[in-house]
Amino acid sequence: MLSAKARIAVRLVAVALLAAPAAGCFTPMYAEHADGSPALREKLMGVDIPELDKPKGSREARIGVEIRNALAFKLYGNATGMPPTHKLVLKFTTTRASLIVDPNTQLPSSENYGIDAQFNLIRPENVLKWSSLHPEPNHYDFTLADRYVEFGQKRHQLIVGHAVDETVLVIDSP
Repeated sequence: MLSAKARIAVRLVAVALLAAPAAGCFTPMYAEHADGSPALREKLMGVDIPELDKPKGSREARIGVEIRNALAFKLYGNATGMPPTHKLVLKFTTTRASLIVDPNTQLPSSENYGIDAQFNLIRPENVLKWSSLHPEPNHYDFTLADRYVEFGQKRHQLIVGHAVDETVLVIDSP
């Protein structure tokens, strides 16, 4: 009979042997592609984020600049991207509520500041994945994909989908 350590070793070897064939299936999202197609980082650099339409010098304008800068650095990795292929229009409203008022000064000592943001970008979960478009051999079904694209076009939204290799593919630009 095998000892406990030997059984664990056999299990680990079995797991490694089962996992080895799948190891080559995964590619990092931001890695360069061997076929020369642009990586996700390069695609994201083509998204333009215009300045927000808020009164200059206002609290909302300062918040808008912070949000826009944070998005730009996340998308581009620096302050500017490539020539734009898409536009991401941000809109937001703010609310402000005083929670506790100091009885001596009648000034708020604690505030709650809320931001309600929206943008025009849609992305499907599984509608444009290969398993949905090609569910069985010799059968293709674009019904849900067509409805998804039609939905975005009617609302003038940026449409992002999946390519056959499951990386991000931009389908439509405004």
